[in-house]
Amino acid sequence: MAERKTPSPQETEEMNGAWLKLPWRKLERHVYRMQKRIYRANQHGNTRKVEKLQKLLLKSEAARLLAVRRVTQDNQGKKTAGVDGVKSVSPKQRFLLVKQLHTQHWKHRKHPKPVRRVWIPKPGKAEKRPLGIPTMMERAKQALVKMVLEPAWEAKFEPNSYGFRPGRSCHDAIGAIFNGIRYKPKYVLDADIRGCFDHINHEALLKKLDTYPKLTHVIRGWLKAGVMEGVKFTPTEQGAPQGGVISPLLANIALHGMELEITKLGHWRERPMVVRYADDFIILHSELPVIQEAEESIAKWVNGMGLQLSPSKTRITHTLTAFEGNVGFDFLGFHVQQYRMGKNHRGKNTHGGPLGHKTLIRPSREATKRHTREIGQRLRKLRNAPQERVIGALNPIIRGWSNYYRWVVCSEVFRHCDYVTFLQLARWGNARHPNKGKRWTGKKYWLRLSTRTVFGTYAKDKQGTPKPIYVRGHTETHSQDYVKVRGKASPYDGNLLYWAKRLKQHPMVYDQRAKLLKLQQWQCPHCGLYFKETDQLEVDHAIPTALGGRDDMTNKSLYHSHCHDEKTARDQALIARRKAEGINPK
Repeated sequence: MAERKTPSPQETEEMNGAWLKLPWRKLERHVYRMQKRIYRANQHGNTRKVEKLQKLLLKSEAARLLAVRRVTQDNQGKKTAGVDGVKSVSPKQRFLLVKQLHTQHWKHRKHPKPVRRVWIPKPGKAEKRPLGIPTMMERAKQALVKMVLEPAWEAKFEPNSYGFRPGRSCHDAIGAIFNGIRYKPKYVLDADIRGCFDHINHEALLKKLDTYPKLTHVIRGWLKAGVMEGVKFTPTEQGAPQGGVISPLLANIALHGMELEITKLGHWRERPMVVRYADDFIILHSELPVIQEAEESIAKWVNGMGLQLSPSKTRITHTLTAFEGNVGFDFLGFHVQQYRMGKNHRGKNTHGGPLGHKTLIRPSREATKRHTREIGQRLRKLRNAPQERVIGALNPIIRGWSNYYRWVVCSEVFRHCDYVTFLQLARWGNARHPNKGKRWTGKKYWLRLSTRTVFGTYAKDKQGTPKPIYVRGHTETHSQDYVKVRGKASPYDGNLLYWAKRLKQHPMVYDQRAKLLKLQQWQCPHCGLYFKETDQLEVDHAIPTALGGRDDMTNKSLYHSHCHDEKTARDQALIARRKAEGINPK
């Protein structure tokens, strides 16, 4: 076997430059224009035009380049290896991937490699969830096929389907539930499909997919590829492996039609309402017989896809009054319940409903316990760590959880979480110094800032000025009103400004990023394209501090992750060139 030639540093630098110099803005615009045409053609029912455009996009070099960049640069799991062991891909190998996507890897005799099984813990549970990690080549192929299939199915998907779809989130599902019950209390069928990803019938899914033979063959190959766990190979006769780029889209396709099936029930004055997020869904109606009929109907419907409802997680409840000992329900980490209000249950409803009751949506009790337990477990692991490291570890957890729940009634829960966190931090300090008094420990680890006492210390910034750093409180994140996504709107409908503006409400976009989005008019300053929900975003200095830039908001900008890589490479080259010329970079 010939030895693999290691590229020289000069060749590596040339390939890096070639990859960065590709006209990415032009490529993204070309691909989006094709996807928009697919979306509109499917809206008009022109199946032949849809297939022609899909074949054209599948062969497009622009789509292949973007698919490879997505799985090798942008994806969070880019450093997780499949059965081939590849997890770091150089620019030279990226170009090779792009070339292979156009040649032998689409041939009918080419069978995909099996996925590598990895077990990850389920939040708050002892059991684990299986993930199937494809090889880098299969990930690139799946990203390319998703680019082709997703616009066509976005034109078909039902309006109250919110899981794993671009531009939609858990909060849109919760907003739909609020709108469905705000004027009238209703019975609820809170249902869950048992092992949805593991039991989907392959032939039923491929029949529903209803695409041209080449794509059908490729997707069947991924479904039948099998699983490698260590050295043990297991064939897959049913299910779609979680962890693949295209798996969430296939699961949504499998469950498409559920809303249409249920809305046939009831009578013309009131139809049942279905809100689905991936395999979790609820059905709302004011009459109990309709809900019971819907349960029987949906059980038969999912059976046609090889699926079953989970008896332990499926129940009927009511939003206002107790039914079989249950009132209200938990969905996606939120608790939804209605309460009677006013004397004799009459009064003004400030939440938009009629007189007599109000709707409150709050973080669920289980989600709150899981969050405080996570903070406690992290503190136990950092028992001997310095205080600065503890602050750095807790702040992202608290900020992320608070941002997720700030769109509902959260103030009371946030105050409770702050109290529990205070007790945990006090216990952490006392455990480190068992021979010292609590007063001594308090002076060492707690600071008085303005009108409150915080767990913090002083640390020097880049200019050497001491500044206080502390564990942020949950109540520092204030409750806000959420604006639900428009009914059948899609990121492929061409209204890019609308979708970019909605990023301000994304759970992971905190205050600084939201301000930068508005200042930048929701566009990346490097490539000029509007941001999308699926983009990975990075905050960086517009002018690096090493080149004399200021370390404040006036000198910060928000970039795409890949644009940030290009900007960093350019800045580092400029700094190195100035140093080589004997010029102070600043």
